[in-house]
Amino acid sequence: MVDLSVKIGKLKLKNPVMAASGTFGPEYGELTDINSLGAYITKTITLKPRQGNPPPRIAETASGMLNSIGLENNGVEDFIKDKLPKLSKIKIPIIVSIAGEYDNELKELAKRLNKIKRINALELNLSCPNIKRAPLGFARGRQGAQMIAQDKDATYEIVKAVRRSTALTVIVKLSPNVTDITEIAKAAESAGADSVSLVNTFLGIAVDIETKRPKLGNVTGGLSGPAIKPLALKFVRDAYKCVKIPVIGIGGIMDYKDAIEFMLCGAAAVQIGTANFVNPDTSIEIIGGIRKYLAINKIKDARSLIGKLEI
Repeated sequence: MVDLSVKIGKLKLKNPVMAASGTFGPEYGELTDINSLGAYITKTITLKPRQGNPPPRIAETASGMLNSIGLENNGVEDFIKDKLPKLSKIKIPIIVSIAGEYDNELKELAKRLNKIKRINALELNLSCPNIKRAPLGFARGRQGAQMIAQDKDATYEIVKAVRRSTALTVIVKLSPNVTDITEIAKAAESAGADSVSLVNTFLGIAVDIETKRPKLGNVTGGLSGPAIKPLALKFVRDAYKCVKIPVIGIGGIMDYKDAIEFMLCGAAAVQIGTANFVNPDTSIEIIGGIRKYLAINKIKDARSLIGKLEI
């Protein structure tokens, strides 16, 4: 009997597999067993309703897909009153993904969600590439960066603000669209993050040669899927080597072998994204594959895989 359990902050997960934010809604419960996952992560919400980006919002690419949703959602009040009750059948830990351009927005979100017993953790999405602009120094009035997660000082300030506003486990989702992931990961850790999750999508463009126009209404979008896995693995390994908090790996995971690669590179847990659109049972199959791999190789627990890449 192998032990798949892992711990992320205060979260105790029965296995290290989750579905990434925005790729796996509660309606998937009609297609697969959501309660078999380690945790459930909601679609990202903001303090106030957000319209999102113009269509088209999704374009298929070689070995992946581009998306440009733009964090469309109806705001936190709608989430609490309408969306959260629909998650009543979910018995595993619930992680709410939150985003905002200013520290006061995220502090308010964290305070409101901190009061709800059913919510177990927050994933702080500082790295969505599909918003037009987020202030570089929201606390100081500077502007210029597209994502908060591209600036270590902004990351530190906003994580610290959220940390002071909630007792929940705080996971900080990082962007690969940076020069040095280690300085961003260390900033999040120093500010009080319990974990970092990476990577979010890479910025890219798809072109329609017949119309000579971009395939996405927002021109650029976030690239996900198997195409980004080798890059994501390096980011995960780099982050693992520089922080002491758990790292959650994301990026092109399609089967259990991919998940194990991430764990060997340092991921304590993984999130499945694009694969959910291909097969809603992917996450469940990955859990079974990890269990079988451990049994065949006589490894007692999944934690023994973390960071064991031999070089």
